Amino acid sequence: MFDLDGVVYVSGRAIDGVAERLDRVREAGVHLAFVTNNASRTPEKVAANLNKLGVSATADDVVTSAQAAARVLRDRFGDGATVMLLGGAGLESALAAEGLVVTAQPDDAVAVVSGYGPDVLWKDIMRAATLIRDGMPYVASNTDLTIPTDYGLAPGHGVLVRTISEFAGVEPIVAGKPARPLMDETIRRVGGDRPLMVGDRLDTDIEGAHEVGIDSLLVMTGVTHLAELVSATPDLRPTYISPDLEGLFEAHPVPEQDGSRASLGGWHAEVRDQTLTVDGSGSPADWWRVVASASWSALDTSGSAVDVSGLEPPVAAGQAGRR
Repeated sequence: MFDLDGVVYVSGRAIDGVAERLDRVREAGVHLAFVTNNASRTPEKVAANLNKLGVSATADDVVTSAQAAARVLRDRFGDGATVMLLGGAGLESALAAEGLVVTAQPDDAVAVVSGYGPDVLWKDIMRAATLIRDGMPYVASNTDLTIPTDYGLAPGHGVLVRTISEFAGVEPIVAGKPARPLMDETIRRVGGDRPLMVGDRLDTDIEGAHEVGIDSLLVMTGVTHLAELVSATPDLRPTYISPDLEGLFEAHPVPEQDGSRASLGGWHAEVRDQTLTVDGSGSPADWWRVVASASWSALDTSGSAVDVSGLEPPVAAGQAGRR
């Protein structure tokens, strides 16, 4: 189960080696799913973009938070239920595919559902927020506070969700990561006996894996860097860590722990006076593993994250310029 931005591509460009590695996964007989919190694009459009980047994908390989939200609504209200939509084409298409009726007339609706949609009108937001305040159920595709754009990070759908929730005094049912509906929907659609969530974000991908009780692989090609990793509480810690997707094909040995010192593959990490130091040599993957082990042990003991300001992670092949 692959997150997209930060795992498969960054800034609209495929990460070096990703396409070949995903082909190797398929050749091993493993089911692949591309899992996205973005509710604005249909699975067909997501798959088309992946193919444009050289990554083989079909619409059936893609599962979106829009599909998960539609499933939540259908399970709760049944086929043919009428819902008020605040969102784009991806969410509207997912609702129709589940047999739900989309309306602009709030008097006919049994619930409000929202997803990222740059053309959503303020007057519609006002009407929906009032209905939610007055008791109408509310389902949100996701609560991501930011969204990447050509001009940098911009406010995401989560900003709208927060605005509505604060006005109405109501917490929505959330479909996207880290909530479990999207994870459950992916497993249901794609199948597999031992799901593995592969992501770059601790608070969506890794926390989402914890939510449904499956293993996770954190890759260091996206938004999680050293400071975030050493600060991770147990609910945000991955099962496995790798600099990139090559970690799918490698053994993941566990560092040896001796008090505040963790050792693996020639690397030794130790916490003294809440400062982490690392010495030795070896693979970049093992460096990240000893750092995580030593840091998390110190965090669990002291309640405070260690100081890593003096550390510079080793750079894996294909990751020049990333930390």
